Amino acid sequence: MLTLDLCIVMNENKVEANNGTTRLPSDPLLQWSKWQLLDSILPTGGFAHSFGLEAGMQSRIVSHPEDLETHVIHVLENTASLLLPFVYSATISPDVDTWQHLDAILDATLTNEVSRKASVSQGSALMRVSASVFSEIPALKMMRNVGLSGRNVWFHHAPVFGVVCGLIGLDGETAQRAYLFVTMRDVISAATRLNLVGPLGAAVLQHQVAVVAEEVLKKWKNREADEACQTSPLLDTVQGCHSYLFSRLFCS
Repeated sequence: MLTLDLCIVMNENKVEANNGTTRLPSDPLLQWSKWQLLDSILPTGGFAHSFGLEAGMQSRIVSHPEDLETHVIHVLENTASLLLPFVYSATISPDVDTWQHLDAILDATLTNEVSRKASVSQGSALMRVSASVFSEIPALKMMRNVGLSGRNVWFHHAPVFGVVCGLIGLDGETAQRAYLFVTMRDVISAATRLNLVGPLGAAVLQHQVAVVAEEVLKKWKNREADEACQTSPLLDTVQGCHSYLFSRLFCS
């Protein structure tokens, strides 16, 4: 019954879109929602994760500030190839069936238990926060209830991010660019807290890497979930060692 109710809500949203009553790309309110979604103050838990950087430092793969830029680029490339297809598919079709299907595929794809737990942790937090913040979109709360009702839903971050972007009115390319931005921001923030780079140096690095990030986006954007792949298996292996570190600041 809950899934049926959600489908009704989604159909109502589609009707509103056809009538032109939902947010358009030029709507100023859409810009506010987009900025809030990308704001680091949104309590989604992203800053509790280093995306394997902490393990990379302790294993000496990233031992100097000069190595950081290369590491960030590799993380962006791997994120784009593996996760952007899920963000894109969920954004262009933000309904419960698509979301559950993508969530199940990604859960089977992520064989690294550390990155899998990080994805579930951040995705669950994002869904919880989005359902509360964007209360004018009842579909978000109902989708969260579907997951909490004991069904086979894991709340992986990439599909949840895509669903939220789609429901608040972002297009597929903007959603994918936003996901890469959040990833880059969080990795560089982790480097700052690990004393690998200072705050000013981190800001400079983020600006410089943005050029590369845009090229990465052009290379991997608008792909279906069945095209997802790993481009940097070493990063996945290193992140998998995070739980074995003797001392650690981050969760992953």
